[in-house]
Amino acid sequence: MVAPLRFRITAALRLLACAALLALAGCGTAAGPTCSSSGSVTCVRVLFLGNSYTYVNDLPGTFARLASSGDRAVEVAMVANGGETLAQHSASSDSMNKLGSQGWSFVVLQEQSETPATPAGRSYMYPAVRALTGRIQAGGATPLFFMTWAHRDGLPGSGTPSYESMQLAINDGYQGIARELGVAVAPVGYTWSVVRKEHSEISLWQDDGSHPSTAGTYLAACVFYAAVFRHSPEGLTFEDGLPDTQARVLQSEAGHTVLDLQAQWGLR
Repeated sequence: MVAPLRFRITAALRLLACAALLALAGCGTAAGPTCSSSGSVTCVRVLFLGNSYTYVNDLPGTFARLASSGDRAVEVAMVANGGETLAQHSASSDSMNKLGSQGWSFVVLQEQSETPATPAGRSYMYPAVRALTGRIQAGGATPLFFMTWAHRDGLPGSGTPSYESMQLAINDGYQGIARELGVAVAPVGYTWSVVRKEHSEISLWQDDGSHPSTAGTYLAACVFYAAVFRHSPEGLTFEDGLPDTQARVLQSEAGHTVLDLQAQWGLR
């Protein structure tokens, strides 16, 4: 099934994003410190398979810079095109070639934004996730599911007409397959809902009500930091240009949501 038209991005825009981020398939790895330059004997290599929710604001690079400020050596890469589904990744030579290109520590799977929220979407999401998880584990890496955030105004006409109902459906969509496969979840969307409720002054969406603002991407990076390293991002110096007070809030909420509820997210 093809993603809805409004979530596709034209080839021209993908090329512009590629040039800006140096991170899409065929454009190299996302910005961030390399393991070889760090001198560290411990390196974490993370591949992100997703779409615009991953490449807007360069989430992999943001995660890498956040990790570097915590003296952790990481390398990141991504394959991400506008509206791309995990079923498309499973059938993509670009994704499969990148997956087999080196020994990854983690491979992050991010589904198209609406797909986990509906039974119809899960009917093609789940087979793709099972296939990708098998390939990832066969290569010695750990799969990690990227629980995304809901649209600011929900998904009218789908049974999830509000932000709250859509987020609950997305949570269920990711956690259902996570429990089946015994795979951990990075609860970005869940943490997003906590920040939205407790710190409404922080704008997490862009004006389109779908894609992340800089603060939204930074929150996602903080969640991944806590999920990958099992350590709170609180106190890290990289703040991605955000006001210090906002960055500290996002660090704190990510750390507590992930680490206080590790069993819920399958983090062991």
